[in-house]
Amino acid sequence: MKILVISGFLGAGKTTFIKELAKRTQKDFAIMENEYGAVGVDGGILDEAASGMEKPINIWELTEGCICCSMKTDFASSILTIANTVDPEYLVVEPTGVGMLSKIIENIRKIQYERITLLRPVTILDGNMFERCMKEFNEICEDQIQAAGTIIVSKMENADEEELKNLEERLCQMNTDAEICTSHYTNQDETWWNSLLEKELDQIRKEVKEETSSDLESLGLTDIGLEHESQLLLFLQGIISGVFGDICRAKGYLKVGMAYLRFDVTDHTYSITGIEAMPDSRGVFIGKNIKRSWIREILQKDLYGERTLDKIRKSGRPMKRRSRV
Repeated sequence: MKILVISGFLGAGKTTFIKELAKRTQKDFAIMENEYGAVGVDGGILDEAASGMEKPINIWELTEGCICCSMKTDFASSILTIANTVDPEYLVVEPTGVGMLSKIIENIRKIQYERITLLRPVTILDGNMFERCMKEFNEICEDQIQAAGTIIVSKMENADEEELKNLEERLCQMNTDAEICTSHYTNQDETWWNSLLEKELDQIRKEVKEETSSDLESLGLTDIGLEHESQLLLFLQGIISGVFGDICRAKGYLKVGMAYLRFDVTDHTYSITGIEAMPDSRGVFIGKNIKRSWIREILQKDLYGERTLDKIRKSGRPMKRRSRV
């Protein structure tokens, strides 16, 4: 079993990349998702994507902890269980966005034997968030870049050549050994995609640091829903304008009226996309000073939820939105 760790800070686009990897390579995959909060969201998204694949994908979820530190024993046990029962050709590990990549690699090294091979890890980097992440979460972001075998820049399709070149130069200074891909990965050919599953990791290229704390908290909710799309729009506008605390990442899917919608919040912008009917509904919110009761009031259909939305509607705060599909 070959293990590919796909790292990246919160909202960088790891799950989207994994879906594209599975589609492009059509290999025998198992996927391990490590969610920061108590409720997993990406597993459901990957399940939906896997339904259209030629080969089935086994998806495992680990929640309420980080596999680089507090959950390392459960993480090791899960890897061995997958190797001995499912025995896929490849195991793709998606750590929580605040995980230390070097620590995760070290934890896998401890259980590595002839049937388990580590591949060169991949880090997905949101180029638009690079400066902010390096300022606010320097140790985590630096580790994810320095421990990577391949660094893939995402969400910079509209950047000019000079901007991409400057970013590439900075990344090269931080990690001289990594392959850096600044063109969007969807433009890569099949040889490039397959190469990610062929390059074995020889050694860790940086000293493994002690565990670090991001000081972030999380709120996970299930059984959520709204009556109208306008309510979801107001709710997401409230998130990015700070009404519900300093939330740096939010994601989930829920029933709105008669349809299911998926929402995604990162870097003070949000997007809404349609999604096939799901067996449940859930959302995760990560940040600081989260107004938990307010969020519950709105999404879990409490009578006071509409009052909170009215406050947002009347606040007149400037709003910014990425996209709505």
